[in-house]
Amino acid sequence: MSNEVSNETPREVLVVISKVKSYIRAKAGMNTSDAVTEALSELVRATCDQAVERAKAEGRKTVMARDIGAPGNASE
Repeated sequence: MSNEVSNETPREVLVVISKVKSYIRAKAGMNTSDAVTEALSELVRATCDQAVERAKAEGRKTVMARDIGAPGNASE
């Protein structure tokens, strides 16, 4: 198997939307629009892209939790 990286990334759903809908219903008693699926997937893609760049900048080939720009995951 090649270690070559493809420039084409899949545009598939990156979240388990049933879990998201369940969370929103439990948290707020609200319904969730179908458009949320793509919006959340785009956020996940952007977050992953940023994390990849942070890992590359530190010379790593592994994306770590600290590469994710979420609260509680600040870079060390």
